[in-house]
Amino acid sequence: MSSKKKRPAPTADSKGTYAFVSLGCPKNTVDSERMLGLLKIDGYDLVSDPDGADFVVVNTCGFIERARTESFSAIDEMLALKEQGRTRGVIVSGCLAERQKEQLLEDRPGIDHLVGVFGRDEITRVADRLVGHLDEQRSVFRPAPIRALSDKDRLRITPQHFAYLKISEGCDRLCTFCAIPKMRGKHASKTIEDVVAEAEQLAADGARELIIVAQDTTYYGKDIYGEPRLAELLRRLEDVVGIDWIRLMYFYPMYIDDELINTLAESRKILPYIDIPLQHASDGMLRRMARRVTRSETEDLLGRLRSRIQGLSLRTTFITGFPGETDDDFEQLVDFVQRHKFERMGVFTYSLEPDTPAANLPDHVPADVMEARRERLMQVQQEIAFAHLAEQVGRSVDVILDQPVTGERNVWIGRSPADAPDVDGLVFVTGDQLKLRAGDIVPVEIVATQEYDLVAVAAGKPRPRTMPRKQQLAGIGQV
Repeated sequence: MSSKKKRPAPTADSKGTYAFVSLGCPKNTVDSERMLGLLKIDGYDLVSDPDGADFVVVNTCGFIERARTESFSAIDEMLALKEQGRTRGVIVSGCLAERQKEQLLEDRPGIDHLVGVFGRDEITRVADRLVGHLDEQRSVFRPAPIRALSDKDRLRITPQHFAYLKISEGCDRLCTFCAIPKMRGKHASKTIEDVVAEAEQLAADGARELIIVAQDTTYYGKDIYGEPRLAELLRRLEDVVGIDWIRLMYFYPMYIDDELINTLAESRKILPYIDIPLQHASDGMLRRMARRVTRSETEDLLGRLRSRIQGLSLRTTFITGFPGETDDDFEQLVDFVQRHKFERMGVFTYSLEPDTPAANLPDHVPADVMEARRERLMQVQQEIAFAHLAEQVGRSVDVILDQPVTGERNVWIGRSPADAPDVDGLVFVTGDQLKLRAGDIVPVEIVATQEYDLVAVAAGKPRPRTMPRKQQLAGIGQV
């Protein structure tokens, strides 16, 4: 039988201690950081180990079955701690809470409080009720706001030198496989001024790389300004002192016009990297998915991007086994991948989501066929990726250093402009006699490949930042 662990001693003016589990995508990470910041400001102390903490917050993902399974596992692990008396309470927030609502409480009555996606700014009130043993209101769900919630004053869980910057919330796309609009609501942008203010705060807190995220990045500003304003926003972000790299994620193929492409091509800070989830290449599948774009339109777009943006790395994702996908549809997808040679690519098997239109489509594909197609497409991509990486040997590139390699002397894990955190490859950098630190942007020479990663040698001193580094801003800093 497990013994009770002594609870961490709170600081003199602390309201209590808590642990935090953050799951899901970068947008969810931003929500987690916002809740962490609010709890810090309100006087709660964050601890790394949930065993012995006053309470635990689990910020969940509910996008697809695999993500829900991970979320349920984390919740159950924390509930087990509570049953053993090793934490007083469990708060569940995020997309799974928003999607299942009161059903989650019925299935897991040990959960103390539920906080929906748009109730996250009330996390301190929820914590106060839990610590004060007040259980008259166990759930907080709020309607999606007209304007996206502010994400300022975060306590970041990313390394200090990079940060996710969420520019909008929700999605107006009605892709038939996706339940995001049901959880995150309709598209709601932040104003340009609010986004810039958040970027300035992140820069002052030490962020050197901004990773732009949203459910639909290219649609940014349509709800506020009557037309997409991503190009204008990016030009404003380019002027933020302290930011050296700007990385773009979640580009929907629509609304990428010449102004936006020119902005990307002419920028000093925007990396030649675009994450553009395409999902399929067969026109029949694209129609059934309600993607509102054809293969020929996509190919025209990819050609314009590559011709204008020097050294562009494209990341994309595809779905195999969508309802109705025939052998011919899949072969068209294979041909598309072979033709366009994406530098980065992920493949997912179709996940049946009961509350989406795709669930009611005929001709669902057997699981073994979906998986076989995924494996074949990844084998095709592996050859493309390995050939691309081999071409990098002997080239010079800048790399941002994330962390030292444990047990090695002056060997670092870094990322090139072609590598987003967590989803792409790594660059292992040897520093020789240089004094390197996390967050340095270092010129390197690529000397070898290692499966999907690269090996490099530092070829010069780190690039200077565009401002003196500050460690804190108004009491908000790193975990």
